[in-house]
Amino acid sequence: MTLLAIDIGRGTQDILVYDSRIPIENCTKLVLPAPSVVFGRRIRKAREEGKPVHLSGMTMGGGENVRALSEHIRAGLLVSATPEAAKTIHDSLDRVRSLGIRVTDDPPARDAIEIRFSDWMGEEIRKALTLFEVAMPPHVACAVQDHGFSPDVSNRLRRFQVLRGMLEDGGWRIDALAPDPPLPAMTRMLALRAQVPGALVIDTGPAAVMGTLCDPVVRRMAEDGITLVNAGNAHTLAFTLQGEEVCGFFEHHTASLDHEHLLALIGKLREGTLTNDEVFREGGHGAAVHRSLESPRVAVTGPNRTRLLPDAYHAAPFGDMMLTGCFGLVRAWRRRRGEFGEG
Repeated sequence: MTLLAIDIGRGTQDILVYDSRIPIENCTKLVLPAPSVVFGRRIRKAREEGKPVHLSGMTMGGGENVRALSEHIRAGLLVSATPEAAKTIHDSLDRVRSLGIRVTDDPPARDAIEIRFSDWMGEEIRKALTLFEVAMPPHVACAVQDHGFSPDVSNRLRRFQVLRGMLEDGGWRIDALAPDPPLPAMTRMLALRAQVPGALVIDTGPAAVMGTLCDPVVRRMAEDGITLVNAGNAHTLAFTLQGEEVCGFFEHHTASLDHEHLLALIGKLREGTLTNDEVFREGGHGAAVHRSLESPRVAVTGPNRTRLLPDAYHAAPFGDMMLTGCFGLVRAWRRRRGEFGEG
């Protein structure tokens, strides 16, 4: 009857303990630092102590953890990592070594502080819930952004190839972006699923779109056509959608966008003239167009919504914008597995 939905972003991990027996507004919710932020803080603490660090565990998302490692190396301190953990930094282990990181199963320094990388912080979440007499749900759904395994090519290109391929193979339907299980190329997703067998693991972008569609105003507007924008901490995704048909989408880095530039990109996406090369050359991930969509309606979610699109409709499914991705995970679970089928 219950599902633990976790939307893991660059800055936060947003958590919903969904219980179908009670109104969703009364379900337990948490907004906590993302795993990459947590591990980044642990690495910085080791640097303050002047200690080397050894990374073990699984491939996970980068961000603050990778930045903290760069600071550690610049401070003249040793960093080592197991091959699996090292892929958090880059899929090419030769590239990781070129950064000054030793790739080894055993820490070369006796006083190294071991830091176990993982996107899954299940035990920490369980402990937090237990303090409030909330049981850990038996079912788990997670969203992470996965660039796909790309040791020799740009991970921005690789990610977009995978996303576009899923849409083409799935008839450009939004549910095609939530394969279950994840595709073999999505190594971050597979690492998470290996730690939580049976979990539904999908990408954060589709999770946000599916969650935005849980807003009744957005759902009505989508029937005639709408542009949905997720203005996240690190990435901004925009989808043109009619019903559940994806007409086109692009992904860019939020820091590279302002209000005027984002509106210009949305205009080209609607017209069907936005190209993958144009977005990629700007430092974004890319764009894909199935067909044009003449609709002025725009809805936005995400922590940067006010800065980038102050005049758009600010979607807040069930009155909680920060849990949009979690609501999308619940929707994806129902679409893929029924109400709460076994994983």
